[in-house]
Amino acid sequence: MTNKFAHLLVIPSLFMAFSSFAEETSPPADQVSISAEKQLVQVKDNIGIFENNVEIIHGNRQIRADRLEVHKREDLGDNKQLLVATGEPAYFEEKLTDGTIMSASANEVRYDVEQRLLTLIGHAQVTQDGQKINAKSITYDMDQQLISAERGEDSNDRVHTILVPVDSKETKSKGQP
Repeated sequence: MTNKFAHLLVIPSLFMAFSSFAEETSPPADQVSISAEKQLVQVKDNIGIFENNVEIIHGNRQIRADRLEVHKREDLGDNKQLLVATGEPAYFEEKLTDGTIMSASANEVRYDVEQRLLTLIGHAQVTQDGQKINAKSITYDMDQQLISAERGEDSNDRVHTILVPVDSKETKSKGQP
């Protein structure tokens, strides 16, 4: 009987321990969490290099890559950070204020934190709210919601955009004609 009673106490204790551990390991919204298999910091140059299975989480933003360089320099402004992710491909994802997800991928993903400028180079793709753009390179000013896409100079490939029509019932329910 005592043995069964002890088991009943152990299970809730384990649950509380794991839930408090989960709360401690999930980063606050303003904290940056970077995990990788290898890390190198060049203190003199203010560069952090993360390699192999890299994942960075910062609030509603996530980056996955084979390699990530975090540059911290005075000439980058208040936030002073430029993130350069590379991979086959590297991924960038952000949940926007309207709840939609903007996802991007390319061989090189550059994110200027202060400017909120996303630059995608090599097999670049941006997907947002069902719309998709493919190009050699894409620049996305996230504050101004301005996307510039270009084909490669040596390429016959063109910029390709897929637009998804808005449902007329959905448009009317939002008060638009």
